[in-house]
Amino acid sequence: MRHSKLQKQVLALYRQFLQAGREKPGFVPRIREEFRVNARIKRTDVMHIEYLYRRGQRQLEQLRDVNTKQLGSFSKPTENS
Repeated sequence: MRHSKLQKQVLALYRQFLQAGREKPGFVPRIREEFRVNARIKRTDVMHIEYLYRRGQRQLEQLRDVNTKQLGSFSKPTENS
């Protein structure tokens, strides 16, 4: 299967995240889960994928920072809250 340029960039970003996450305990499962969730985004939603790619690049830089000890997350509030 041939991958588009954007798909190749996302896969490379994933590999970089896994490599950086190995240095910090507990990060790899979280990284895998985050990518797994976002893998459900339709391939035709290019704008959203590009946005997440750019956000991922910024998060990767933060992860590579020696002072980073944990990952934060943002979630949408539920309607019942």
